[in-house]
Amino acid sequence: MATAIDFDVTGMTCEHCVHAVTNAVQELPGVTAVTVSLEDKAAHVEGDVLDAAAIVAAIAEEGYEAVPR
Repeated sequence: MATAIDFDVTGMTCEHCVHAVTNAVQELPGVTAVTVSLEDKAAHVEGDVLDAAAIVAAIAEEGYEAVPR
């Protein structure tokens, strides 16, 4: 069964940031879809089994702060 988690993401300023966050999260196990919005400073992650802490850590490794909504 698919689940979804939304995150507020701070520190993104351009499309490069969006791609960095998207790529980092897409590499995580269980993730099936990622939508990142620069305008909304947010990320929507879908997957079979999601680990919010792992997603936050992957985003932090790229230099951004993420907080689950």
